[in-house]
Amino acid sequence: MADQAGNHPHSKRRPKTGDAPNGGPTPITPIANSGLADAIKHGGRIYQLMVDAVRDYAIFMLDPAGYIASWNQGAQRIKGYQADEIIGRHFSVFYTDDANAIGHPQHELENATRDGRYEDEGWRVRKDGSMFWANVVITAVRDETGELIGFAKVTRDLTERRNAEQRALSDARRLAEAESANAAKAEFLTAMSHELRTPLNAIGGYTELLSLGLGGPITAEQADYLERIRRSQQHLMGIISDLLNFSRIEAGNLTYDIAPLSLFHAIQSVVPLVESQAQSKGVTLVVDPTGSDCVAMADRAKVDQILLNLLSNAIKFTKSGGTVTVACASEDKLASIKVTDTGSGIPLDKQEAIFEPFVQLGRSLSSAHEGTGLGLAISRDLARAMDGDLSVVSKVGSGSTFTITLPRPLAPRTESTSRRSRAE
Repeated sequence: MADQAGNHPHSKRRPKTGDAPNGGPTPITPIANSGLADAIKHGGRIYQLMVDAVRDYAIFMLDPAGYIASWNQGAQRIKGYQADEIIGRHFSVFYTDDANAIGHPQHELENATRDGRYEDEGWRVRKDGSMFWANVVITAVRDETGELIGFAKVTRDLTERRNAEQRALSDARRLAEAESANAAKAEFLTAMSHELRTPLNAIGGYTELLSLGLGGPITAEQADYLERIRRSQQHLMGIISDLLNFSRIEAGNLTYDIAPLSLFHAIQSVVPLVESQAQSKGVTLVVDPTGSDCVAMADRAKVDQILLNLLSNAIKFTKSGGTVTVACASEDKLASIKVTDTGSGIPLDKQEAIFEPFVQLGRSLSSAHEGTGLGLAISRDLARAMDGDLSVVSKVGSGSTFTITLPRPLAPRTESTSRRSRAE
């Protein structure tokens, strides 16, 4: 008889061959002389072959006390034991020390005996000590008189499924946290934008009144100071607008009024807005009339915003005496606007980074480059939201070309139908 102390539920030693569960003797006959062994022996040969051939499930029999009486290929693959290594040992060898300490294996058998079936999921232990997440079904097996002759145990390895579920849960949690953070950020930026715009609008208004002489005559020096105040106010308003637009894009709160749009007309309406900037910088601004019939499906206000940002950047990064050229073109299903400058160019390894939020090439505490670094990120997001894109081709020392691509209108349905009819 096995050592009883070594098999107590609170013992840390795993049950060995011949060990009795729960620290007491097993009140049954040996497996070879039991009704369970006889039932297995006289079972249908086809049934035995079928069970033995299953590799995705561990299917084996236990005697009434929980000792293993049969073993299939699936059990060998999942748990790592050969049949001659495990048959005759107590099935608690598959359970963790913590589960054995609280008598969980015996609890499973008791429930299966009482209810006819028991199902559970939890960690199980392979021969090499590694853990896997298992789905376990234990079914009580009785003879024709109703006497319990053992248990059928089916185990599935659900480790991959559980890991996938855990990853999905973790991803969903991170997404929810990110969405909550974005919503909070958008709400904060919106509130701050309104709070900041109110005094800035007041500054702009009073500056305009003083410039008009409504507060009394002003000297040329005072007029210069007022102009500096006005430019600073407009600069701050631009930063606030960028932050607000970025937060709205992040939160998905922008709407788009998509309609056929003449890109050349958009160019003609935006260029005058930057002419004074180009003149003060000594940069020549050229509008190429080629492709003046370009039409795209887009939101007019969003295209104007993108183009204004690209032209402002091109002028800002082009030295005095340089040139900024803007033109549009059509090709296949796309129409485009190209803004080309003769500036210093962008290194190849930075050409994608400039479209990231808050990235501004060549910016430092001592540089003259102003802004939030949001303009290009916002512009690309706006273009992509209209089923287009914003890209750059540049070479250091040779300038840059930024291209807005947008979808062209589809051919009229009647024309398309008539062409198909003629083809048929």
